[in-house]
Amino acid sequence: MKNTSALSLILLFCGSAAHAADVIFLGDNIVTMDAAMRDREPTAVAIEGERIVWVGARDEHTSHIKDHTEVVELGERALLPGFIDAHGHFTFYAATVDLANVASPPVGPATDMASLRKTLLQHIDSRGIDDGKWVVGFGYDDSLLAENRHPTREDLDAVSTTHPIVLMHVSGHLATANSRALELSGIAATEADPPGGHIRRDANGQPNGVLEESATYPFRRFMFESDDAAGAFQRVQDVYAAYGVTTVQDGFTSPAGLAGLKQAAAAGALKVDVVTYPGADPANPQPRASLGLGGYDKRLKVAGVKLMLDGSPQGKTAFLSKPYHVPPHGKDDSYAGYPAQPLETVENMVRHFLSEGVPMIAHANGDAAGDMLIGSVRKALAEASPVPDHRTVMIHAQTMREDQVREMAELGMIPSYFSAHTFYWGDWHRDSVLGPERGRNISPAAWSLAYGGKFTVHNDSPVVPADMIRLLWATTNRKTRSGKTLGHGQRIGTYAALRAMTIDAAYQSFDEDIKGSISAGKQADLVLLDRNPLLTPRANLLDVKVQRTYSRGKLIYGE
Repeated sequence: MKNTSALSLILLFCGSAAHAADVIFLGDNIVTMDAAMRDREPTAVAIEGERIVWVGARDEHTSHIKDHTEVVELGERALLPGFIDAHGHFTFYAATVDLANVASPPVGPATDMASLRKTLLQHIDSRGIDDGKWVVGFGYDDSLLAENRHPTREDLDAVSTTHPIVLMHVSGHLATANSRALELSGIAATEADPPGGHIRRDANGQPNGVLEESATYPFRRFMFESDDAAGAFQRVQDVYAAYGVTTVQDGFTSPAGLAGLKQAAAAGALKVDVVTYPGADPANPQPRASLGLGGYDKRLKVAGVKLMLDGSPQGKTAFLSKPYHVPPHGKDDSYAGYPAQPLETVENMVRHFLSEGVPMIAHANGDAAGDMLIGSVRKALAEASPVPDHRTVMIHAQTMREDQVREMAELGMIPSYFSAHTFYWGDWHRDSVLGPERGRNISPAAWSLAYGGKFTVHNDSPVVPADMIRLLWATTNRKTRSGKTLGHGQRIGTYAALRAMTIDAAYQSFDEDIKGSISAGKQADLVLLDRNPLLTPRANLLDVKVQRTYSRGKLIYGE
């Protein structure tokens, strides 16, 4: 791999042949995220077409001006590399755009069962959904509803007994359905739990409507049926662009989702780069040749595979080494969640993909699931010769212990922390899910810094909005909804958090040579902020606003 940081230094300090630029940025608040320039940040950046062609001092910029060059004086504004979505679900996000929004504030209107039912009735009326047609909602959160419980079959039957209704939990790992939906899905009172899932039941042994993990699968196809998939793709790209995101991830891409993305790419309809990870087949792990791995083709890249090891901590299905602080409905005090796959299956998948040179991202929220992944990687690397640059990513890594974080750094693994959780569910984790001691160390980015390991942070959209400024604030402040600090010792500085959203996020997907920093030769993926976050007190980072977003040199947000 070429060393773009070294190239940038040569261009910055030794001069280069003048490039006629399309846009030149001038100012004292250019944050390159290029480690080689941190002690001497440039005051001018020139872009031409899709590339950054020059980085230097403002008194040298005139040689790069041509007739149509736009010169942007930054003033107090800041120029940074475009933000990179280190983990999310682009196609799932698009699928939720037109669903009933049953999330709680600040994302949606549902504060209790009454407001949730009202939202569904308004959705049915406003969309003109004919009687008997499916009604699908996304984002309900039992931890934020006044009743502190999941909507049940009876709650949704009060909305309609003729419409089949299914609501997906905000985590994406649980769902709840009314009687008509349960009937149409074939879920019966005598049906056993599916492998890797659970059907919650009432006192009479009847399904109460709440479904966990693989038990939700019969309903998932309704999440992806759309009369305007192309329009939904465009609307979601606009959302990402408004948050300063220039590269998005589609984790666990379905065959239909990949086909839709390829169609959009072929039509030139992608205005951000999309990195996909098709779901790994546990029974028959795919050979590398069948996956279509490679670089970007019309902005679309198949980067590796996604493994699923467990569930959700806020939904209390994540696989922990010690019991939940408060067990969920129907479970005793020893309940610690459960794995999505047996250990032997995980070991086989990791061994196969590592030996085939297929990058892996693996969903592991609970520390017991983390043990499964770390142990499988350790075992596979011991058998490998030579040891590959595998960069295996542990997605979410929320409850990792300090010994696990240290070993991940030693093994070249990358935790991608869902650090937005500290705001959205920090109080819930401390008081109900994990208790005070474990709760204060969720998303332990400070441990990763201490052990020298690379890490990234993410929003897991559509679980929470793709708001990168809120993610930056959450990672550096760790304030909960109640205003309390969750784990003061796990706070990190603004520069380290920005690295996790830019250059280290590019490294995670083997893209560090082409994006993630403002360096000559790289893609012109840039975000213009109203102020410099490095000069903003961490407590005030939520006040930072995105003004413009450029993807491959093209303005995709702002004026």
